Amino acid sequence: LSILVKASLCCSMARTQKNKATSNHLGLLKARLAKMRRELITPKGGSGGGTGEGFDVAKTGDARIGFVGFPSVGKSTLLSNLAGVYSEVAAYEFTTLTTVPGVIRYKGAKIQLLDLPGIIEGAKDGKGRGRQVIAVARTCNLILIVLDVLKPLGHKKLIEHELEGFGIRLNKQPPNIGFKKKDKGGINFTVTCPQSELDGDAVKSILAEYKIHNADITLRSDSTADDLIDVVEGNRVYIPCIYVLNKIDQISIEELDIIYKVPHCVPISAHSRWNFDDLLEKMWDYLHLVRIYTKPKGQLPDYTSPVVLPTEHTAVEDFCLKIHKSLLKELKYALVWGASVKHNPQKVGKDHVMEDEDVIQLVKK
Repeated sequence: LSILVKASLCCSMARTQKNKATSNHLGLLKARLAKMRRELITPKGGSGGGTGEGFDVAKTGDARIGFVGFPSVGKSTLLSNLAGVYSEVAAYEFTTLTTVPGVIRYKGAKIQLLDLPGIIEGAKDGKGRGRQVIAVARTCNLILIVLDVLKPLGHKKLIEHELEGFGIRLNKQPPNIGFKKKDKGGINFTVTCPQSELDGDAVKSILAEYKIHNADITLRSDSTADDLIDVVEGNRVYIPCIYVLNKIDQISIEELDIIYKVPHCVPISAHSRWNFDDLLEKMWDYLHLVRIYTKPKGQLPDYTSPVVLPTEHTAVEDFCLKIHKSLLKELKYALVWGASVKHNPQKVGKDHVMEDEDVIQLVKK
């Protein structure tokens, strides 16, 4: 019944002519569709199901990368050749039936690779094991969508559509919308720039669908109904993505030149191990990691095993917590060498933000 209702809503949206007069109606339909989709993919309580055998993979290392794609595009071969981890490879579809983990070390960072089972169309609606596959994809720091260069890039759109339907936003930033529920006072609607789609009535109709009648809404950029729905739903994840076009050993140089112009794209041959250096460098760039080297008192810095932190959490406090929680209590100050300080070394406190390849020495109380 839920799927029939969803189909009916999609047909209604397709039939509705898009203009300013119908934007409120379209926004309302989109909100209903988002609610239906959430109810459809959220596991029912008490089912005792969990994610299923092979999908509960412990997160290890400094970052996690998920390989997503249709069956037989070369994900398993890519993982095997990158990480030296054996994943069952065969010339028929659906060989990988569970999540296969592997680990690589790159620029001192330990990066977990997950070869996820092939996604099929309808995964976001629970077809096959697509729901479990995408649930694991949501926990990744980077997604590699592996595509067969010989097949149409329509596969790319289908996979993006499946991931979007599960609340994964690829290569996007969260909408610049302020949203705060309150107990009374109605809907307080504020805009700080011109809006091409949303107005007060459209916002109220979307919020009413969620039974929200008291809230502060601030639109700080030109926003769409989809943007507002994402903020209200509150369960969206924003993940960088690289499109890996495999099997380039079967196309011409001219075709390869065209492929290189596609944004966020890296052409490779997993079987022949072509262009792996370019892929690894792009993976590093998209992960946004920072390496901090440690220096014991009276010794040279240890450049072999950096402490790796995400770009948004590179304060001395974050560094201490990454090593051990008790370290922060014992910290008196830190000495830092590198791009983040004016003098080498410089005495800093726990709030000092470090940059890539800085060297730190901790001084305890």
